[in-house]
Amino acid sequence: MSMYGRDPWGGPLEICPDSGTDDDRSRNLDIDRGALSRTLDETQQSWLLAGPGDQGRKKKKYVDIGCLVVSRKLLIWTLGVLLAAAVFAGVVAGIAKAIPRRHRPPPPPDDYTVALHKALMFFNAQRSGKLPKHNNVPWRGNSCMKDGLSDLAVRRSLVGGYYDAGGAVKFNFPGAFSMTLLSWSVIEYSTKYDAVGELGHVRDIIKWGADYFLKTFNSTADSIDRVVAQVGSAATSPGSTQPNDHYCWMRPEDIDYPRPVVECHACSDLAAEMAAALAAASIVFKDNKAYSQKLVHGATTLFQFARDRRGRYSAGGSDAAKLYNSTSYWDEFVWGSSWMYLATGNSSYLTLATNPKLAKHAGAFWGGPDYGVFSWDNKLTGAQVLLSRLRLFLSPGYPYEEMLRTFHNQTSIIMCSYLPIFKSFNRTKGGLIQLNHGKPHALQYVVNAAFLASVFSDYLEAADTPGWYCGPHFYSIEVLRSFARTQIDYILGKNPLKMSYVVGFGNHYPKHVHHRGASIPKNGVHYGCKGGWKWRDTKKPNPNMIVGAMVAGPDHHDGFKDVRKNYNYTEATLAGNAGLVAALVALSGEGNGVDKNAMFSAVPPMFPSPPPPPAPWKP
Repeated sequence: MSMYGRDPWGGPLEICPDSGTDDDRSRNLDIDRGALSRTLDETQQSWLLAGPGDQGRKKKKYVDIGCLVVSRKLLIWTLGVLLAAAVFAGVVAGIAKAIPRRHRPPPPPDDYTVALHKALMFFNAQRSGKLPKHNNVPWRGNSCMKDGLSDLAVRRSLVGGYYDAGGAVKFNFPGAFSMTLLSWSVIEYSTKYDAVGELGHVRDIIKWGADYFLKTFNSTADSIDRVVAQVGSAATSPGSTQPNDHYCWMRPEDIDYPRPVVECHACSDLAAEMAAALAAASIVFKDNKAYSQKLVHGATTLFQFARDRRGRYSAGGSDAAKLYNSTSYWDEFVWGSSWMYLATGNSSYLTLATNPKLAKHAGAFWGGPDYGVFSWDNKLTGAQVLLSRLRLFLSPGYPYEEMLRTFHNQTSIIMCSYLPIFKSFNRTKGGLIQLNHGKPHALQYVVNAAFLASVFSDYLEAADTPGWYCGPHFYSIEVLRSFARTQIDYILGKNPLKMSYVVGFGNHYPKHVHHRGASIPKNGVHYGCKGGWKWRDTKKPNPNMIVGAMVAGPDHHDGFKDVRKNYNYTEATLAGNAGLVAALVALSGEGNGVDKNAMFSAVPPMFPSPPPPPAPWKP
């Protein structure tokens, strides 16, 4: 076979050898080797890589942003879109901000909160002395500016304080209880008061009372031998025509008759109650150290006086014996020593409060018809609840535990007695509990029980306890709160007469309140002692509304007579309204139970601090 191929055109296909010489090949390899190692730029690369049709096309520009190479045109477009979106969003936000918004209105306050605002105003209407500018009761003015100074046996200012009820007498025994009760409610529920804008108001009310009590004895001394029990006279002797706060019907601003001062030299009940009032107020004002210490010192002096000079302030035939008779001073010892311990942290007061003999004298171990009835006269029930709080939250242990456990068990029994199933107390057909056994002025006892039931249920909840036992039966705390709500609801109008017994609350309330200042118009006319009788006897409604006053209330048949002269139905009192305020704030709002720690702000740690760790070992 031939070594030559065949040409497709007919001739042989011959592989010809290279005809070039070695010199020719050397010249062809003589090139710039540096050019081969040089990196081509982007344009040069495009020339080499361009196809036949790419020579006249416009070249793209790229931008290297570090981790990414992107088209310059794409980058400019992206940045432009982002900038436009930002401007658009800013314009939209500006327009939205400029358009006035319609805020959703807050929910209306509940009935208890509305009534609370009004109930506190009653204390403004009862103020004596030079009134503050913000008193907000237009028909009241400065009154009794010579109290104490006009009594030759006293000759010191006793201006200030509160009138007790519909007259112008200042009874310190129920007045002090009223301030203690208000302070207790503030210590427990300051957050609630603050939430409804009343914390400053109620603190002003308490301070007005505390400042007056500091005037009624030598509050700078460590020991005293007397204390003022009463300013003004309410002598009720038959046939007496002597001008006084009972016989005359006058506006307090127009009083021109002498106002005697009653002092006592052996009045354990009064002094212990006043000590409780100042001690409780010192906790309320713990943020004002100087004032709080002043109150504590006064309380200490009063309580020592109460222990040293035994006796009832209402002994004999005084006004107090007829209107505010104290049946014992032992309950004030338990009550007062409890508050003194909380205000000072001095364990000697707790030792006294948990003394079994003292408790026995106060009636803690025997029942009786008034067992569990908390009032301006009987403080034992309040002390039992207060000391139960101490056990629940601090549990001080030996040597106090046995008596504290007893008080706690007694408190549980009292709470059981409030429930309708146990029939410890009668109830009207409308559901009002008869804690005073059908006697007049029923409501002041009802509101106190409603407060104790509410605050004790809050104690249990704060202690993560869902309820309590009545014998073998367990009841939830909601049962206790239901009792408190039904009683307060009755007072606010859910009763057979559809009558609100708090003036100014609702549409149907008493219009003829037994109250001198509210019943006499402020028209520039000075009505003398007997000149005001026509306003007392008229059947027309009072010209001045005493907002928030809780009247004495209905009888045991749910009946009520809106008659000014019948004070058993239409008179309001400091003690009654203090209990109402306490019950209302306890029930008002949602959540926000008691402040567990505020009560113990002056109490030192119950147990000693652990010793410091040992020093590091050194070889």
